[in-house]
Amino acid sequence: MAHLIEDLLTPIRTLHEQIRDAVVTACEAASIDDMARIAQEAEGDTIYAVDRISEALLIDFFSREIAGSTPVVLIAEGLEGGQITLPASAPASEAKWRVIVDPIDGTRGLMYQKRSAWILTGVAPNLGPDTNLSHIQLAVQTEIPLIKQHLSDSVWAVAGQGVQAERFNRLTGEKQPLALRASQAATIAHGYAMISRFFPGAREMLAAIDEEIVRGALGPVQRGKAHCFEDQYICSGGQLYELMSGKDRFVADLRPLLEKSLAERGLALGICCHPYDVCTELIARELGVIITDEQGRPLAAPLTVEAEVSWAGYANAAIRQQIEPLLQHALRKRGLI
Repeated sequence: MAHLIEDLLTPIRTLHEQIRDAVVTACEAASIDDMARIAQEAEGDTIYAVDRISEALLIDFFSREIAGSTPVVLIAEGLEGGQITLPASAPASEAKWRVIVDPIDGTRGLMYQKRSAWILTGVAPNLGPDTNLSHIQLAVQTEIPLIKQHLSDSVWAVAGQGVQAERFNRLTGEKQPLALRASQAATIAHGYAMISRFFPGAREMLAAIDEEIVRGALGPVQRGKAHCFEDQYICSGGQLYELMSGKDRFVADLRPLLEKSLAERGLALGICCHPYDVCTELIARELGVIITDEQGRPLAAPLTVEAEVSWAGYANAAIRQQIEPLLQHALRKRGLI
C-alpha cells in the first residue's frame, strides 16, 4: 500500500515512460493528418486522436498498479465528469490521494511534429473537493520527444525534498542524471520573456500588455537591437520546464482574465490554462522559480478539469522585482484585476 506519497513516485514514473513510448511509436507509424484528427470536442479543450493513446494507458495503469491497494481519485480531461475514483467500488471520500494528470500537454505541437509535448502528474492528499494546486506534494513531468529526437528529459520533486531529473537516450536506452538550474540573471534583457498568446482572441490586448512591460523594464527599443526575446511554446508544462532549465526568465499566462473584456465585445474567450496544465509547478518552485497567480499569490486553483488558471513565473526574485510591479500596473490599468 502507498502509505507515503514517495511510494507513488516509481509507479508514476513507470506510467510516464509507458505513455512516452506508446505515443512516440504511434507518431512514427501514423501520418500527421492521422494524429491531428479530432476525436472529441470536450468542454475545456479539443481531444485529438493522439490524445486517445495515453488516456487508455492511464486508467488501466492506475487500476492495476495503484488503486488495488490504495484508493485514489484520478482527475484528467476525457474522464466522465472529469474524475473517477479507483477502484470503482470505493467512495471518493475514502481515497488517500487525488492524482491530477495531463497525459499529453502540448498535443498541438507534438501532433504536427513541431515541438516536444509533456506528460504531467501531480499528487495531493485527498482533502475532498477543496483540494487545490497548493496541496500537491509530488509532481512528475516527462518529455514526449519528436520522432526525429533521440533524447527525452524527465524531472520530479517531492515537496521539501528538492528536484531530481534525468535524460533518456531512446536509441541506447541509457539514462543520465541531469542538473537543472533556473536562470540567475537579474534582468530579462537579452533573455526570453513572454506572455502567452497562442490562439486567436484577445491577442492584441495580450501583446499590448507584453509591450508595456518590456518598455517599462528595459526602455524604448533601439534601432537594430533586440531588448529580449519570446518563445510561444504552446505547452504550459513545456513553459515551466523552460523556466526550470534556465532558458526562460519570465512567463505569464493571463488568458482567463480577459473573459469579461471579450464578452463586452461579443467574443468568446476560447481555450485557457487549466489546473492539469500546471500541476507540476511544484517542481519549478523546488528549483527556486517563483510561480504566482495574477495577484502575486501562490496558485490555489481546485483540482478539477474545468477551473481556469492565470499564472506568472519568474526565474528568480530579481526578475520578479523587475517585472511584477509592471505586470500588476498593466493589469490594473485595464481593469483585469
